[in-house]
Amino acid sequence: MGTITSLLAGLIFGVGLVISGMVLPSKVLGFLDLAGAWDPSLGLVMIGAVLAGTGAFAVARRLSCSLLGFEIKLPTSRVIDRRLVVGSLLFGVGWGIAGLCPGPALVDLGTGEVKAAIFFLALLAGMGIFEVIERCKTRRSLFRAA
Repeated sequence: MGTITSLLAGLIFGVGLVISGMVLPSKVLGFLDLAGAWDPSLGLVMIGAVLAGTGAFAVARRLSCSLLGFEIKLPTSRVIDRRLVVGSLLFGVGWGIAGLCPGPALVDLGTGEVKAAIFFLALLAGMGIFEVIERCKTRRSLFRAA
């Protein structure tokens, strides 16, 4: 049941992205172009998402399990460290260059968009590099402890 629910949630999210036009890199780049032909519609979508998320998190904090009986795992860390800041900056720069982030890129990938395929290859490469770095750090800390 959880897999079907996750699939439906992703499908609804994807349909929302298509309907709002947020899968179009030109829409994202138009929002980021403050000095040119600025398009505030992405900001309105973000405000709607923040409001919906705020309400959902408020309800989730009061529950011990989801409506389908799954454990609710909310983030607990409130630390703003170097990793978070650097990761956020990398995400923002990539978003500004490509006009894509993972959700819309996945929708575009499904339509055969070449730019989305290149984006996903870069995304996978970045995730792989991160994983290698983290494993090296773990090995070093284990070696020092021994």
